[in-house]
Parts: sequence; C-alpha cells; structure tokens
Amino acid sequence: MTNKEQLQLGKTLWDITDNLRGAMNADDFRDYMLSFLFLRYLSYNYEESAKKELGSDFPKLEDNDSRTPLGVWYAANEADVVEFEKQMRRKIHYVIEPHHLWSNITELARTQNGDLLHTLESGFRYIENESFESFTPQAFRFVS
Repeated sequence: MTNKEQLQLGKTLWDITDNLRGAMNADDFRDYMLSFLFLRYLSYNYEESAKKELGSDFPKLEDNDSRTPLGVWYAANEADVVEFEKQMRRKIHYVIEPHHLWSNITELARTQNGDLLHTLESGFRYIENESFESFTPQAFRFVS
C-alpha cells in the first residue's frame, strides 16, 4: 500500500468514525470503542485458548450456525464447566461466559436482537467483577 493510499484509508476511517459517533463527544466515543476493542481481544484470546484446551472436543459448527462453539460445548458438558473454567483461570487468568463473547455480541447486533444492550452490560459487569476471579484489590495493598 502506498503512502498516499494509507493516508486516504486513514481519512476514510476517520470520516466513518465521525459519522458513527454522531453528536457524541469524541472522548466518550473513544471510551466506548476501547471497551469494545478490549472485549473483542479478550474474547478472541479466550476462544483460541479454549480451542487448545479442549482440542478435538471443541465443537465445529456449520457456517450458517449462529451459536458460539463454546456455548455449544458448555450446553453439552454442564458437569465439566466449573472445572474447565478453573483450568482456564489457571492458564490465561480469566473466563468469559459464551453469551458474553464477541462472536455472540456481533450476532445479536447483526440480528438486531433486543437483548443486545442487556447482554453487553451484563458482559462488561461480569468481566469487571467475576472474570478475573483471582484478582483482589487487597493483593495490591502496600504493607507498611
């Protein structure tokens, strides 16, 4: 990509961002976008780690199946979920429930599902309060 093409792409992306944020303050918009990028990163990392952990047990879904593979695995292996999540916390230090994964969020947005905002809110709350279970603010207090 030439320098001129990169500049044009940057301008186009910036124009799209301005259109998306509408009348919203740019700082507020940045905070929302960073949250979405964070959720996308955590989801991708979690799903990739789950694929490695589950190996051949990780479900392979048809292209037209809108469920998340991890959601299918959770439903089929309810008795193993607690141990799986314990293992994931040991290995990557956090857990994301299947309905909070980015792939599910984007499917809710694509289908304009009325649960989208509730799912996003509960997902961010879960990540903040429960996902990193071993994190405790007391662990970071200075001892005098």
